[in-house]
Amino acid sequence: MTDQPTDGIRLQKALAQAGVASRRASEELIADGRVEVNGAVVTEQGTRVNPDNDVIRVDGSRIPPPRRHLYLALNKPRGVISTMDDPQGRPSLQQYVPRHQRLFHVGRLDTDTDGLLILTNDGEFANQLTHPSHEVPKTYVVEVEGLLDNKTLRRLEKGVTLEDGPIKADKLKLVQRAAARSMVQITLHSGRNRIVRRMMDAVGHPVRQLSRISIGPVKLGQLQSGQTRELTQAELGALLDIIER
Repeated sequence: MTDQPTDGIRLQKALAQAGVASRRASEELIADGRVEVNGAVVTEQGTRVNPDNDVIRVDGSRIPPPRRHLYLALNKPRGVISTMDDPQGRPSLQQYVPRHQRLFHVGRLDTDTDGLLILTNDGEFANQLTHPSHEVPKTYVVEVEGLLDNKTLRRLEKGVTLEDGPIKADKLKLVQRAAARSMVQITLHSGRNRIVRRMMDAVGHPVRQLSRISIGPVKLGQLQSGQTRELTQAELGALLDIIER
């Protein structure tokens, strides 16, 4: 927090502007010791903060600064290429972007993979979120050919070696198993190209369908194919924690 007591705005006003609670309810949160600023619990009413720079938390959850950028979750349909413009005229992400907005896609999905993508006009945020050092976990639902037996599941958990190095699932859960196909939920922090498909090829079970259902704290949920929504305050705050740790 700033050493200048007259700088910034009152903490309860910052909380109210962020949509945490009304001004009066925010004062109660402060009085109850449930608010932290830059790692220190604040109980003094009228404490001034700079919401752009100070890290504010309520009950441990980070309150993101006022939004000057757009942060969207998109359920990318299968058959759409992960680019904002395609010289070949193939379906691209541009048709899902609000008019007059210039957005970046955070990471990418194969054309034949559907599911969660994050779109933003915050270039620094996009670069940080895709940087390998942050190891943001991503979860997929995968339908593969054939019966995935327990031995193969353990192999995926222990790791397989691909042409660009070893890889293993962070988490793996069998969803459904039948004679002709199997379905698993897999979580990885790797951003390597076509990594899920290559893992499944390596164990002899080619992918039939692949969908990404989460990126870190951001869940696809009930978002319909081709639809977008703004990231929630909790989602954005949690992503900021990931890229700043």
